[in-house]
Amino acid sequence: MGVGISFLIGLKAAALFLLFAFLRSRGFGLLCLPFLYASLVSLLVSLASHPSINLPLLLGKSPDGSFPVWSVLIFGPYLYFVRAFSAIRRLRSGEAPYTEICEGVYVGGWPSSLDKLPPGDPAIVDCTCELPRRPELRGHAYFCVPTWDTRSPGPGEIESAVKWACRKRAQNKPVFIHCAYGHGRSVAVSCALLVVLGVAEDWKNAERIIKERRPYIRMNGLHRKALEEWSKHRLSAPKKTGFGEIRSTLSSGESNYS
Repeated sequence: MGVGISFLIGLKAAALFLLFAFLRSRGFGLLCLPFLYASLVSLLVSLASHPSINLPLLLGKSPDGSFPVWSVLIFGPYLYFVRAFSAIRRLRSGEAPYTEICEGVYVGGWPSSLDKLPPGDPAIVDCTCELPRRPELRGHAYFCVPTWDTRSPGPGEIESAVKWACRKRAQNKPVFIHCAYGHGRSVAVSCALLVVLGVAEDWKNAERIIKERRPYIRMNGLHRKALEEWSKHRLSAPKKTGFGEIRSTLSSGESNYS
């Protein structure tokens, strides 16, 4: 499965601390302090993103996709680092920002601008805890499942996202499920959605369907474990009445942010 984000950000914290120590030894007293602060922030993120802790709420992302001022002030070094890293990685990869998996269901990476959004005024399921909802996307229906990169939404979170997406599909709205790159977190939720829509028999078949259309996806053991648990205990049942009309048992407590 690999150690994922906690190990990588832990290495970043160590590198920043070594740079701080080097600059301090050279007499750069004030210049070294930002590196110490960035190192401490990275260490905190590394600990909070470890599977044994898994606390995405640490970053304070709101249900409407925004970050409060306190979060930006405290975690700014990490938040802006991941935005820049995401932009550079996607630019170098050349991968399409989104892929249509079946009629009205899209999977992709973070929509940093309107041109990264699928057509048809899609409803958005955001599976990131580290990336913001862009101001220009405020007019789109929105549901947030805050999850660390390389980690997975829990079975209950997958269920909530699927119910919300089913309701939007029943209204003939396209649904765009995204994480940072459209490879892991968003694919896990999309697998469950395809099962409930009746497109796939189970999440394993759904993964194969998505991989045929978006070859670079790579779910890990955490994603597959969450989907297996969701499959055992899910409440949403795949039911269809006519082409494109989806009926599902939906709880009334879910919010629709627009």
